[in-house]
Amino acid sequence: MSYLTITELQKHYDNYHALRGINLSISEGEFIVFVGPSGCGKSTLLRTIAGLESCSSGSIKLDGRDITEVASSKRDLAMVFQSYALYPHMTVAENLSFALRLAKVSQAEIQQKVHAASASLQLDELLERKPKELSGGQRQRVAIGRAIVRQPKVFLFDEPLSNLDAALRVQMRLELARLHKKLGTTMVYVTHDQVEAMTLADRVVILNAGQIEQVGTPLELYRQPNSRFVAEFIGTPKMNLIPIDTIIREEENLNLQLLNSQVAFPENRLHGPLPSSVTMGIRPEHMALVEHGGQISGRVELVEHLGSEAYAHIQLANNQTIIVKASARSDLKDGQAVNVQIDEAEIILFNDSDRVISVIPEEA
Repeated sequence: MSYLTITELQKHYDNYHALRGINLSISEGEFIVFVGPSGCGKSTLLRTIAGLESCSSGSIKLDGRDITEVASSKRDLAMVFQSYALYPHMTVAENLSFALRLAKVSQAEIQQKVHAASASLQLDELLERKPKELSGGQRQRVAIGRAIVRQPKVFLFDEPLSNLDAALRVQMRLELARLHKKLGTTMVYVTHDQVEAMTLADRVVILNAGQIEQVGTPLELYRQPNSRFVAEFIGTPKMNLIPIDTIIREEENLNLQLLNSQVAFPENRLHGPLPSSVTMGIRPEHMALVEHGGQISGRVELVEHLGSEAYAHIQLANNQTIIVKASARSDLKDGQAVNVQIDEAEIILFNDSDRVISVIPEEA
């Protein structure tokens, strides 16, 4: 059952369309992440849900109640900002309890809720400190705690980890995941970082130019993107895209002709008609460097060693560079000739409108 429902949501600023007909249903207890490039509309969508921005048209319902025109303070939502938004003259305990004191909650209940939040976030020893005495990670935990004490129906997070260094971001991701598991509350999270999206989300909403490109689990988006945009956006390094020269039908297969070689593609994996122009997509980990055979060949441009793995940048005959996952122990040299084996079961095909026209077999 849908808990938070967004229907045909539009947001215009004069002639600029920030949101273009957003439709989305979020279940109770889900962890949903909005992700996309700068200017895609993800923060605008979150702020519109929060009531910090008005929508131009459309509706937002929470637990069956239309909150489209309801003031942000009465929507039963709690938002955590990138900037922490803590009161510098207040202690941690006072920051945590501020909204409850405004709401005239009893002192006993305030103490109980502050204690529960501080225990969940390991803030017990920091309650008498002021924000200037805290690290970035501690400040962010206080900001999250301030939202927790309100016991909202939905938590909204607007890039809460972007001000933290890499090690702290990893730590806070783990803490957020644990917190969601413990509370079971619906969480809607905005980030530009696909790693955060893929590790935190039950489902990811990918936005582009004010529209939803695709919604799915992290694995669904990675394995079966519905467009070239999603395929390139999700995954690091990003998917290799190689134009197909010609396609020859041969019994049950399509022979994809590329770079004076060919790759077999089962025709039953084709979704829809075969267009005149086709691009092949293949991820770096679905290619391998081999001594003999392989479907394509090239020369090593660069090898990136990342400790447990390496990525080889290979220049093809058409001067295009692809990235292939290689052994961390490989001793590849710049300029070395190599052969590349493609896992044909993992190929994705795109038409001339950049939409996917193939399906990945379930057993792959």
